Amino acid sequence: MNHSPTVVTEAKPERYLTFNLGSESYGLPVLHVREIIRLCQITPVPNMPPHVRGVINLRGTVIPVLDLRAKFSMAPAEYGDRACIIVMQLGSSSGRPTLIGVIVDAVEEVVQLAASQIEPCPDFGGSASTRYIRGVATIQGGVKTLLETEKIFQEEGTITLTAADIMPPDARQRRGGQPTLENH
Repeated sequence: MNHSPTVVTEAKPERYLTFNLGSESYGLPVLHVREIIRLCQITPVPNMPPHVRGVINLRGTVIPVLDLRAKFSMAPAEYGDRACIIVMQLGSSSGRPTLIGVIVDAVEEVVQLAASQIEPCPDFGGSASTRYIRGVATIQGGVKTLLETEKIFQEEGTITLTAADIMPPDARQRRGGQPTLENH
């Protein structure tokens, strides 16, 4: 019988991009962040859920843009000088990477957290939904809510919105199937 010792290894530290929505601080895994851009003109698209603000043209690629305040049922607020769009790259059911932008009030910093620094989501009772929360971490005396990127964006009406899905059919035909918009 082999009695070799069991080696326990701690999970590799993961980096998170932290940002603000109102007075709250959140974090997204850096592995999903493609870039951060200034808030720009967003072209509205009819018949979208309230949290889908529309699309932007990022160097010839049409990207759907979500407002995380609206997605999280937070009170609406005017976008300030530090508001920006975090462009995320996520997997999709088609196997191709999907780009999606999220509007946040301000980006804070990139932090590296070991698994031991992340606490499970607290129990808020039976009525509170914590489906978007990966865990919480205390950083420099403040609590950061770490988000489950896939769960936020893979719900009905969110990540399924590819540029081809939201462009009118006649626009796709004019562009030879390439879903792009002109900058305004």
